[in-house]
Amino acid sequence: MLPVDENTLDRTFAALAHPARRAILGRLARGEVASVSDLAEPFDMSLVAVSRHVKVLEDAGLVSRRKEGRSRWCRFEPETFDEARDWIEIHRRYWSTQLDGLADYLKDGE
Repeated sequence: MLPVDENTLDRTFAALAHPARRAILGRLARGEVASVSDLAEPFDMSLVAVSRHVKVLEDAGLVSRRKEGRSRWCRFEPETFDEARDWIEIHRRYWSTQLDGLADYLKDGE
């Protein structure tokens, strides 16, 4: 596993911090390619606001956009998300080991 760029992690987690961006990413992660207009449909916000959310996801490397005519089409880019998942897994394993050790210590102290 390659080391993860801290700036990439910061942008990824910042992008995932907002529920609208998580919903947009969730929809795109199902394999859909969608226009910004399509992505805006379920939200009670302007098209400009949704476009800004998509831009944050794009800047984080989680989404790519391409322009066709007047439409901007968005696609999930899983590689950056995979880096964040790997980082989380490393820390999950570490803390799981630490907590298991603490549980054993407490159990032996009884």
